[in-house]
Amino acid sequence: MNENLFASFATPTMMGLPIVILIVMFPSILFPSPNRLINNRLISLQQWLVQLTSKQMLAIHNHKGQTWALMLMSLILFIGSTNLLGLLPHSFTPTTQLSMNLGMAIPLWAGTVITGFRHKTKASLAHFLPQGTPIPLIPMLVIIETISLFIQPMALAVRLTANITAGHLLMHLIGGATLALMNITTSVALITFIILILLTILEFAVALIQAYVFTLLVSLYLHDNT
Repeated sequence: MNENLFASFATPTMMGLPIVILIVMFPSILFPSPNRLINNRLISLQQWLVQLTSKQMLAIHNHKGQTWALMLMSLILFIGSTNLLGLLPHSFTPTTQLSMNLGMAIPLWAGTVITGFRHKTKASLAHFLPQGTPIPLIPMLVIIETISLFIQPMALAVRLTANITAGHLLMHLIGGATLALMNITTSVALITFIILILLTILEFAVALIQAYVFTLLVSLYLHDNT
């Protein structure tokens, strides 16, 4: 039972070779570069959503922070498209892998921290020791602030992994229950099927919300260091 339950989270292979790289690159096909004088409705809608999100995301940043605009927009499009990709039947969700999410979170977090120490050295060091701290509490507060700083990328990765994994497991369980109840009682199976449809709609929203939350937190870390 456990093997079947978590089989969808195993990295897919073809002829013994992992094909996760191809799956990760697949969402780029969904956002083609416009090469026509007049865009169609799909590309116009994508550009409008990107512009709207970028305005909201970069409104709090100064000029140095706004130089990260391309990185932040690429990040939210990549995470959102890969999350939605996992909702297709017989597909694979790369963002359910903690290693991949850590691979995105740690470099971005490290980039914001290095930027802060480079341009705002005194302000960055001041976060480790608030003004007016009693002398006996200084070592403890420095340790606590250091731990809280280094736990930020872990929190980013674990939050994304847990939310996407929990939704997929719940859909798998309810889908299995619906199939099992089809031969027992049709009325209860219909109720569980309706619940499954509502849960699928919720997962579409969660996939986009988690992409926005991940990018927004990276943006806030950047704002604190620029």
